[in-house]
Amino acid sequence: MQTQEQIAAPSALERRIDVIVALADVEREVEQRLKRMSKTVKMAGFRPGKVPFKMVAQTYGEQTRSEAIGAALDHAFGEKVREQKLRVAGYPRIEPKPTANDSQLEFSAVFEVYPEVVLGDVSAREIEKQTLVVGDVEVDKTIEALRKQRVTYAAAARPAQKEDRVVIDFLGRLDGTEFPGGKADDFALVLGAGRMLPDFEKGVEGISAGEKRTIDVNFPEDYNNKELAGKTAQFEITCKSVEATQLPPIDAEFARQLGIADGDVAKMRSEVRANLEREVNKRLQQKIKTSVMEILLDVTPVDVPKSLVESESRQMAEQMVRDMEARGMSAKGMPPLDPALFIEPAIRRVKLGLIFAELVKARELHARPEQVKTVVEDFAATFEDPKEVVRWYYSQPQRLAEAEALAVENNVVEWVLATAKTREVPAIFDELMGNAA
Repeated sequence: MQTQEQIAAPSALERRIDVIVALADVEREVEQRLKRMSKTVKMAGFRPGKVPFKMVAQTYGEQTRSEAIGAALDHAFGEKVREQKLRVAGYPRIEPKPTANDSQLEFSAVFEVYPEVVLGDVSAREIEKQTLVVGDVEVDKTIEALRKQRVTYAAAARPAQKEDRVVIDFLGRLDGTEFPGGKADDFALVLGAGRMLPDFEKGVEGISAGEKRTIDVNFPEDYNNKELAGKTAQFEITCKSVEATQLPPIDAEFARQLGIADGDVAKMRSEVRANLEREVNKRLQQKIKTSVMEILLDVTPVDVPKSLVESESRQMAEQMVRDMEARGMSAKGMPPLDPALFIEPAIRRVKLGLIFAELVKARELHARPEQVKTVVEDFAATFEDPKEVVRWYYSQPQRLAEAEALAVENNVVEWVLATAKTREVPAIFDELMGNAA
């Protein structure tokens, strides 16, 4: 895999083309542009189209000449690229060259080309396909998770145990001295949730309302506060209340909370099963897709143009900011995200994009309209009004392009699965859904 340092080094894909622009051609283009401009340009004291040509040239001549040189450069560069049948990646860097010829301008265009992608052989590789049939056990576990999301608490006249919520005051000292962040009042802690250090939670277990105790808490060596890392602090704990979890019963009210208007529990279970089957299938497909991509990257080494990686890393940084804002976090006042932080995943994306493009062309894996429609309909099925979502997709070219890209990705995955060896293994539900202890 290419590192950030390798990306910064001179690229094997870099090319240089010398371009000559005749000054006579530039001057003719400048004159034509200024003449066209003089027909509509507005200046104080003159009617539109009546501004003297000399004044137009004085005001806009430098800008127009720069535009004309740029257009001439683009034209000359394009012709050279077509002559040499080069596929340019990104934009060229233009460097002026000294010349003794007063009738022309000379430049060097430095740019990168797309690499030649030689597809590797996947036929000898084995892909593990996880399988899982959603049954009553999985539905019950999912409903239990939904109940826990709606948990309430009630006062318990007993010592605190795991999953209880305790409300405590605490004061921490290190070598007898209070330290910043080591004090809180009316702090609500759910035991076993992992919100506090293990020693702290273990020291609170078994406490009763009204009880006070002092506990030792060992801070790990890699603790983010270096003043506390690797040290042992003493905490004075005062318990104000112990509350036990109260899970809602599986009844009509619970079903209505899950969107079943008539409160039918059997219908609720059916809906949960259908949603769970969709989610399980989605996660299984994602695991297979990840395995396919790893194999393609492994069997098809490919150089990546620096310009494409830099562009991709900038887009990833911008997307991260948009995601933060979508979650309600304001990016105002924050320093801009450095695109260099995304170099490694950007390299991976660019490599996969190049490999996918070559594979789609070589194996004719383009998305068919019915495949794009299936992708859109599958996504829309999770919404209350699927038909409206489908209409929205087809009215937004950018959204439809995303669906098409996903359909192409699916075609690539299916082709690799049909070409490589596969082995089915049962998936573990809790691991697949992220519920493992």
